[in-house]
Parts: sequence; structure tokens; C-alpha cells
Amino acid sequence: MGLVKSLARPGGNLTGLTFVTVELASKRAQLLKDAVPTSKRMAVLWNPNNVVNKLELEKATSTAEALGLATLPIEIRVLDDLDGAFVAMTRQQADTALVLSSPLTFPNRPRIAQAALRARIPTLGALREYAEAGLLMSYGPSYADHCRRAAAYVDQILKGAKPAELPVQLPTTFELVINLKTAKALNLEVPVQLQQLADMAIE
Repeated sequence: MGLVKSLARPGGNLTGLTFVTVELASKRAQLLKDAVPTSKRMAVLWNPNNVVNKLELEKATSTAEALGLATLPIEIRVLDDLDGAFVAMTRQQADTALVLSSPLTFPNRPRIAQAALRARIPTLGALREYAEAGLLMSYGPSYADHCRRAAAYVDQILKGAKPAELPVQLPTTFELVINLKTAKALNLEVPVQLQQLADMAIE
């Protein structure tokens, strides 16, 4: 996005932590395919007003094509678009859905989970909070860990450190969470090999 010159030396007056969201879009598409090997059509729930979502969609689409999946981009711009989005997925015969995280989707995780269950579509989100809210799966960095590390950066800056000289920090751990209660509600058998890779299973 051009916000910093480099991760190591961001320059300017901006630094922080990255979720490497765009880079993980491919891995998330692969995990959805692993969870539902028979899937042919992957919906992607995204907000066209979100620049990062646009980049994620491009990555996920290229990976889906390599996996033999058709990609169905489903736009949501406001909260009221959510329920209609899953109706559209059903109409277009999506058999999985990738939920791209944004300030619109993250606070509304339970509503997304409920809509996905009604549509009977296995769905993956970016952070464990999505799986805890009822999505089938999540894969990504720890949001709580990011918050703790961000506090340390705030402390350094308040004590005089220059943001330009503080490297943008990458995630240190990634979590795969599978909600087996949701799998049961969907009458879906998550492959044992995938369950064995999970850092957490919700039962």
C-alpha cells in the first residue's frame, strides 16, 4: 500500500504491527479447500471500500484458480448487506466462503456465523475470534498478542523513540482454529489430517 518504505526502516511518522493479511489470503483459500475437498465454488465476502480487502481478493482468486476453484466475489459495504450476501452465495451455489476481515466484518462475527449456518456454507475467517463466534475455521495471527505488542510500541514512542526507526513487526505465531460444533451443525466431516494441524478445536 506504500505506507512505509520498508518493514525494517519504515521512515516517516508511521510504524506498528502487520497482520500480513494479504500474504495469508492464499493460505486461507488452501485451508478451505482442505476442509471441503469436494468444493468447486468459493465465495469471498469482501468490502470494495477496503483497500486491503481488494488485495486479498486478488491473492485468493489466483490461488483458487490454481486449486480448480471458481471464485465468487460477494460485496458488502454496510451491515444490512450481510444477510443478502449469503442469499447470493446460495443462489450462486457457493460451497465454501472466505470472510475477509475488516471494520465491518470483525464486530459482526456472530451475525456472519448465523447467516453462514442458515445458508449451510462452511466459512473461514482471519482470526480465532471468527471461529469462536461460530465460523467453521480461522487462520491467522493472534489478535490479543498484537494488542500486547502494540502497547509496548506505544510506550517506546511516548518515551521518545522515533517511529521511522522502529521496524514494522511481523506476527510471531499463527493459529488454526476449527469449530467442530459448527462442523457438526453443517453435517461436515473435517478431514482428520486437518484437525491434527489445528492449534485449537472448539467442541
